[in-house]
Order: sequence, then C-alpha cells, then structure tokens
Amino acid sequence: MSTPDSNAPLDFIREIVKADQASGKYQGRVQTRFPPEPNGYLHIGHAKSICLNFGLALENGGLCNLRMDDTNPTTEDPEYVQAIEEDVRWLGFEWNGPVLYASDYFEQIYECSEKLIEKGNAYVCHLNAEQMTEYRGTLAAPGKQSPYRNRSVAENLDLFRRMRAGEFPDGHCTLRAKIDMAHPNINMRDPVLYRIRRAAHYRTGTKWCIYPMYDYAHPISDSIERITHSLCTLEFEDHRPLYDWFLIELGMYRPQQIEFARLNLDYIALSKRKLIELVDGNHVDGWDDPRLPTIKGLKRRGFTPAAIRAFCEHIGISKYNSVHELHLLEHFVRKDLEKKAIRALAVLDPLKVVITNWPKGQVDWLDANNHPDDPSYGTRKIPFAGELWIEKADFLENPPKDFYRLAPGREVRLRYAYFVKCESVVKDASGTVTEVRCTYDPATRGGNAPDGRKVKATIHWVCAQHALDAEVRLYDTLFTTAQVSDQWRSELNPKSLTTLTGCKLEPILRDARAGTSYQFERLGFFCPDSRSPGIWNRTVSLKDSYAKPTKPK
Repeated sequence: MSTPDSNAPLDFIREIVKADQASGKYQGRVQTRFPPEPNGYLHIGHAKSICLNFGLALENGGLCNLRMDDTNPTTEDPEYVQAIEEDVRWLGFEWNGPVLYASDYFEQIYECSEKLIEKGNAYVCHLNAEQMTEYRGTLAAPGKQSPYRNRSVAENLDLFRRMRAGEFPDGHCTLRAKIDMAHPNINMRDPVLYRIRRAAHYRTGTKWCIYPMYDYAHPISDSIERITHSLCTLEFEDHRPLYDWFLIELGMYRPQQIEFARLNLDYIALSKRKLIELVDGNHVDGWDDPRLPTIKGLKRRGFTPAAIRAFCEHIGISKYNSVHELHLLEHFVRKDLEKKAIRALAVLDPLKVVITNWPKGQVDWLDANNHPDDPSYGTRKIPFAGELWIEKADFLENPPKDFYRLAPGREVRLRYAYFVKCESVVKDASGTVTEVRCTYDPATRGGNAPDGRKVKATIHWVCAQHALDAEVRLYDTLFTTAQVSDQWRSELNPKSLTTLTGCKLEPILRDARAGTSYQFERLGFFCPDSRSPGIWNRTVSLKDSYAKPTKPK
C-alpha cells in the first residue's frame, strides 16, 4: 500500500504533527486511534478517517489503535464490531495490538468520576431531561444552576455509589460535571457524565447499570492509551474545551484534539440514523446493499480498497466542509479497475444472430487478450459457432445516418472474430426483429481483412452454444436529490436498481469468484455478487463523466 509522496504539500494536520515531532512534543511519538461506536456499519465517511489515522501513523513510524467506543449498551452489537474489524483490514490497514474497547476502562472511568466529586467538580442531579434542557439556556442566554448543584461532597459520593449499586430506577438521576452554567459554550454548562441505564452490555453483561457519556469516556480513553493526536471531525470542535477540561481537572496525560472536515458526497446519505432507517425499513437489501455508501456495500459492488484510498488522498484534509461529487469517487474506481480488471465478453440485452454460411457443427476457438495493456494477464480461448448473441442496441433495421453498427446490407467486425454482413431479419407477429441472419467472411479471422477493406464498427458478442445465463444488476444513485434531506423517503430513486435477466456471458466467467473484477467490453466493470451465485453487479460504467478541467491526473 502506498503512502502520500513525502515531497507533496502537507495538509494542516500533518504540518502540526511535523512541528510536534521537531519540537519533541510527546517525545516525538505519533500515536493515533480510530474510535468508532459499534452501533452500525462503517461507510465511506469513516474510510476518510481510517485513511487519515492509520496513514498518519504509518508515515511517521507511529502506531494506530482500533478502539470501540462502546458506552451505549442499547445500540451496540458484536456483529458491528466484527464488521468494523473486517472493513479496516479490507481497506489495507492493521491496528496496533489487540482491538481496544472503552468498556475495558469502565472501572477507571468510574474512579475518575469519584475523583471529580471529591474535588467538588461533579454532582448528582435529579433534573429530568426536559428540565435539564430548560436550565441549560441558549446561545444568547446563560443557563441557570440546578437546585442539586451545591450538595456536599459526601452526599454526592453516597448518591453516586448508590447509582452504581442499582438503587435508583433508569432516569432517576445523573452525574454532572460542575463547570459554568453561564459559559458561552453550551457544552461546558454542567454536562452529564453518567446516566442510569439498565441494559446488558455486549461485553460487560449486567455488571454495570450506569454508563459514561461519550464526551466523558472518550478523552479518558485517549489518555489511558497515550494517544498523541486525537483526530475528529469538525462537529467536535465545540467539544474540545470539554475534552481538555476533563483531563486537566483529573491531572491526566492530555492528547491534542484536532478537528478536520468530514467527508460529504452528493446523492449519498451518510447519517447513521438515515442508514439504519433505510436498512430497518427494507428500502435496501441489508447493510451491504451495493447502493449504500457502507464499506460492505462498496465492496459488494466491486469498489476496490486502492480506489477508496486514492480518493481519500485526493480530496485531502481541510478545516472547511464541502461536498464532493460522487462521480469523483467513481473516477478513482474506474481508474483502478482499468489497470486490474480482466476483460470478458457479455451481452446484457441479447438479440440472436445466425451465421447462415457457417459450417454446421463447427466450433472455432479464438484467441483473446485478458488485458489489452498487460501481457502478464495472458490470453484465453473464446468459442465461436453459427449462432451468436449480440446487443439489441447494436442492430437497427432502419438506422439513422450516424449509426455505424449492424444493419441490413452492412458489414461489421465481431470482436476477436470475423467480419459479418447482415443479409436478412426474422420478425415475430408484432413486427419485432427476433433474429438477424448474417454471412461471415472466413478470411477475416481475428478481425482483419486481407484485402484491406475497413468497417466502421466493432461489436461484442457471445457464442449461443456456450453462453452462460446470468442476472445482471445495474445501479444508479439511491436518491434523486444531490443533498439528501430529512424527507428522504420522497427522494428515493425508483430506478436505483435495474435487474436484467437472461443476460449471456462467455464461458470463462463460469469460475469467476466474488472479489474479482471484470471489464465486460463496451459495457462497464462488473463483479460476481458475493451473496448470490449467478448474479453480477455493475461496479461502474466505462464512461468517466467527471469534469475534465479538474480531472485528477
């Protein structure tokens, strides 16, 4: 796996890390972490964070931890943990040591809470959620103090220990930090540290009935792991003072939190809430539906780790939110597959061609390159006989002037094979052409005429006698609007999936394995579906529609 060019301009995070190493901060160490909450599957937005955190460590001889920030037992599941591990490895990265968990630190986090109470910096509060919102104030007006804010240290310790012992029902009280209810940053207005929640945790079972909030557990976990640079997206910028406050008040080692712009793509929903609703509402075929931006979905569709990493490297790291074109991601997929994909012949909308002068019973095995630019891919044999399949779009009975493919009286080249000329057609009762009858020129084997005559079109085909039947799925954007709103159900694209049955593939594809990409010549890049044998997914079309003035090199 390649890393960014050392001579390339550095983004602002890499500039900070470079300066920290030069000054000896953190003794020159670089230790990052990728800390997902295991309450869903990773998506393309997470890929940007993965590439940044693991890439930064690799570039600087450092380490990157994989930590599950699993502080909410009602939404987390081992299924998601396993999927996260698989996705990180599939993208090409390996974490430092074993997988870590915030739940491993629950006892230490609890002890930190008692320390805050003993310092007078935390208290047990009996305001309910609605009252707490009312007391918090607004951006324009300060909040007001909870009536429970000035309890004694002894009373707060007793109540907190009783919370842990399970003496109170869910929602009865919380532990809050005592900071400043008039602070201009609302996150600093006595945030909740612990809530009571009687729910079994997938790792700790029923040992705990109180669970720390993410904003509280996260900096402590970073500190315990001796993280140097805690990288997170811009929505956490206003949480940084709280991150620092906890560690300063606890007298703990303090990493540096740095925020960067998250990844946004047009026509894509990256909100975990929306993704869950899409899956649970059966609007898609599970978390690995190829229309979803999940890593599992992109993998099933045929996107490659190298293409995703190249895309993330290209868009870079900045402090400003922006929306990137989905076509740009597809460009990098197409660029990667162009180098790697084996070529094959397939017909998605078949029309029969009969070669009337073909010797009865004869099968000709033709040579074809598996890759036009890389001889190491070798060659294969393609069967050719008297009945073939071509695309319906490659024949017109009454063609316009600029149509150069097959038509009555016209000659075309069949890829790797012969010149054929249309002599007549067969129609059904409705007048639809069901069969094209042609003659072939035996002297043009391999696709060249010894007399030097030229044809204006080359079309692909599949031998009917040896063809494999397949179902092919074509994908479009899941939404019709570039910016997906909260009314997303009305924005779902009814044409996001087109299923083609009766497609014809050349026989070499019989042994195609999931995870292997092919270019169906003239049609696009395709891969076998990982869940359904006999089904093929189109990864991307051959046409690169990304704007040329800003097209990557």
